[in-house]
Amino acid sequence: MTIQSSPGSSGFLPGSSGYLDMFPERRMSYFSNSYVIGLTVAAGIGGLLFGYDTGVISGALLYIKDEFEVVNQSSFLQETIVSMALIGAIIGAAGGGWINDAYGRKKATLLADVVFAAGSVVMAAAPNPYVLILGRLFVGLGVGIASVTAPVYIAEASPSEVRGGLVPGTWRWMVGVAGVPAVIQFCIMLCLPESPRWLFMKDNKAKAIAILSKIYDVARLQDEIDHLSITEEEECQKRNDVKISDVFKSKEIRLAFLVGAGLQAFQQFTGINTVMYYSPTIVQMAGFSSNQLALLLSLVIAAMNAAGTVLGIYLIDHFGRKKLAISSLAGVIASLFILAGAFFGKSSGSSDELYGWIAVLGLALYIACFSPGMGPVPWTVNSEIYPEQYRGICGGMSATVNWISNLIVAQTFLSIAEAVGTGSTFLMLAGIAVLAVVFVIMYVPETMGLAFVEVEQIWKERAWGSSYNTESLLEQGNDK
Repeated sequence: MTIQSSPGSSGFLPGSSGYLDMFPERRMSYFSNSYVIGLTVAAGIGGLLFGYDTGVISGALLYIKDEFEVVNQSSFLQETIVSMALIGAIIGAAGGGWINDAYGRKKATLLADVVFAAGSVVMAAAPNPYVLILGRLFVGLGVGIASVTAPVYIAEASPSEVRGGLVPGTWRWMVGVAGVPAVIQFCIMLCLPESPRWLFMKDNKAKAIAILSKIYDVARLQDEIDHLSITEEEECQKRNDVKISDVFKSKEIRLAFLVGAGLQAFQQFTGINTVMYYSPTIVQMAGFSSNQLALLLSLVIAAMNAAGTVLGIYLIDHFGRKKLAISSLAGVIASLFILAGAFFGKSSGSSDELYGWIAVLGLALYIACFSPGMGPVPWTVNSEIYPEQYRGICGGMSATVNWISNLIVAQTFLSIAEAVGTGSTFLMLAGIAVLAVVFVIMYVPETMGLAFVEVEQIWKERAWGSSYNTESLLEQGNDK
């Protein structure tokens, strides 16, 4: 698929596969530009915020139950401590899209850091579980805003060829130190620029070009500026205040949002945060009663999650988003069956220790398969599949779907496990993972290496057919 650029240009969009094939010397690697690395690392700390908080609360919950007897006696209260951050994240993500578009990616990130750090302080000082729950709400607000902002900032500031790669007792220290990444990100972000694409669209072209000049060499810089100028002209022709209802008026935007929101929902309903939030609890369910041993085993699993995420950074721009998601889900299905079998075996009363270790193996395999694929793919795809004027609002809506799904899973896992058994619960998650494979095969396009306008073309062709006149569609699309 070839899309023509401005007169006198190479004929390909900057960052597209055709453009880079024609000018291979302009292709950028992950480490070819220290400025891009700095932008990505700083914005990526937003993912560390959520990832660290998720891992911390899973282990801290063991000690919180020891300190507060009312928590130890109530599965619902345990679920609420975990899931209150998700309620905050839903609110933060819902408003994060608007904050991004109105005030920019940088200010949205700074706001997320302040709110997250405040929540961490409240949690560390909590005299009772109810104040702890309030702190979890503030942490969630920060995470929700960051979850919308970080992927968009990275996608807009990075070359397309590397875009995908680029979240007094023991528990009090564990939850309190969660604010450290937010403080670090806040300090770094003060020294970093706004997204150049956002600045260009807000008519601050001189500043945008100054930032782009630090990312691209002279030859490619002019092509990138020409591409942004063309994009701006197109957006000016159809720009208005985008509302949520507008997302569903355009057929191609509906299709894009279906894919983006569907991936976010399946990421959660296949059980990732059940494993991350409750991994020490699951280990104890498997027969390891010691808090220390359960926490140690869960930390090993968390370390595998970190290692898998690093692997995913490489694979997502070499293996492709769609193949990576399908491969990841295949491993998730196998590991969920192993977990289910371990708990069914344990319930039969034979060789508890053996089945306990099989459960730990299943958890480790689950993380090893999920973290490189279904962990980063939904966020990466959502940062790529929407046109510029819809990117903030659709990104916020799809992130909200993620947090709502996360909340449902976190708030119900222990209760469902008590009602139908842990083995049956994991079988249910395996069934959902099978549906996720079907969804990815049928609906998710491959976006690796494509420019934003090339991705828009995919949705136009899916909505109206490959022979449809895309020039007239630019004028008619929002009226359909």
